[in-house]
Amino acid sequence: MSGPFYSLYVEKLFKKISHVPEFEKDLKKLVRRFTSLEEDLQIFIKVAMNAFHKQNVDSRAILQIPELGIHSPKIYKARKFACKTLKGKGVQSGIRIIYAYHEEEDRIEFIEIYYKGDKASEDRARIVKCCGK
Repeated sequence: MSGPFYSLYVEKLFKKISHVPEFEKDLKKLVRRFTSLEEDLQIFIKVAMNAFHKQNVDSRAILQIPELGIHSPKIYKARKFACKTLKGKGVQSGIRIIYAYHEEEDRIEFIEIYYKGDKASEDRARIVKCCGK
């Protein structure tokens, strides 16, 4: 990777965008299989995350994960994520993204990315470790 995939949108859409080290490992592993993933993530930030968090448009692509015991920041799961490498799947690609949105700071922190064919659900222990206080 030649720099973070999200660098185009820092200070333009969100004040800060970052990721935990585990997210980068997940992403590197998946990029080998799904070559368009970094570009797909840029489009996702620009379109879906911007619409959901900035314009209050709920397309049901993103939902808040309940019952984590974390009140702030809010943790979200992207369920509808289009991956060009998975032709014919559209937003039903099976790629899931878990991230925290720190509303007061207008900051996004990516926590986990996975392919649903590899694992059934998010790593709740990782989420609590990264965002729990």
